[in-house]
Amino acid sequence: MSQKSLNLNQGLKRAHDLLENSTDRTILGIVGKPGSGKSTVSQFLIDNLPTELVALVPMDGYHLSNEELISLGRRDRKGAPDTFDIEGFAKLLTHARSNQTEITFPVFHREIEASLADEGLIKTSVKLVITEGNYLLHNLGGWEQIAPLLSETWFVDVDDALRRERLIARHIKYGKQPEAARAWAMGTDEANAALIAEGRSRADYLITLES
Repeated sequence: MSQKSLNLNQGLKRAHDLLENSTDRTILGIVGKPGSGKSTVSQFLIDNLPTELVALVPMDGYHLSNEELISLGRRDRKGAPDTFDIEGFAKLLTHARSNQTEITFPVFHREIEASLADEGLIKTSVKLVITEGNYLLHNLGGWEQIAPLLSETWFVDVDDALRRERLIARHIKYGKQPEAARAWAMGTDEANAALIAEGRSRADYLITLES
């Protein structure tokens, strides 16, 4: 069966259906390549769903610290699959899905390139947890334990040329010089994008954004 494609408003209706048709906590995974618009989709849902019933948990909070990446020799590949605390992320999703309790989680800040522990909160009233990230459908290196924890997954589909332009602009916004921003976007980010694309066919829905 071919995947169904949804626009933002159709995605919002689908999210409402998930809220209305489940008595337990539902975990919705928003997946996509770097710069695809995962945060845009996630924030749109958060802004248009009942505040007390939804929470946003970005995967980026589980970046390994720069200090740890340096010690591992991976600082120049930050954002690659092996630069995250996969076990910590899996533990959070497991807890969130099986326990309707209040849970805290780390939140990543691009301006300081670091995560702040326990800054995010899933309230006891939350029925729908939206998590967004690159590797939710990746099936190697420990990431294969993540997809089974998700109730449903959406892959954000976008033109690659537009995506790269957005990505370069984002890198510049957060402090990289234009030449360095382009080099990172076309190097490390593109290598990661190729891995992420392999999970596209495993998503339940494709989400399209207008340019």
